Amino acid sequence: MYKQTIVVRADLHMGRGKTAAQSSHASLGAYKKVAKAHPEIAHAWELEGQMKVVLKVQSEDELLEYYNKGKAAGIPCELIRDAGHTQIEPGTLTCFAAGPWDAGELDAIYGKLKLL
Repeated sequence: MYKQTIVVRADLHMGRGKTAAQSSHASLGAYKKVAKAHPEIAHAWELEGQMKVVLKVQSEDELLEYYNKGKAAGIPCELIRDAGHTQIEPGTLTCFAAGPWDAGELDAIYGKLKLL
């Protein structure tokens, strides 16, 4: 079973629309990486219903910690920096997505984080 994990910084207090937009950027970016490098995983995830979970961290440092854990495990990840046109300063790291990837591997890294 495959899923995608999206991790968002809760300390930024982004509005719901902003959070959705940033999460969408991360989701699509990570999916494209998986589709290019591991098309069989991307295809299986599509057939399984494209399961996603959105989790939260409380700081940029924590976001980078979990992003780096995913990268170190070989999971395709997409880190998002905001352009700064609306609520946040340009270049602010807002979130990242990991996978789609094996659900067990994602849970082993991100399973202790709380839902957004």
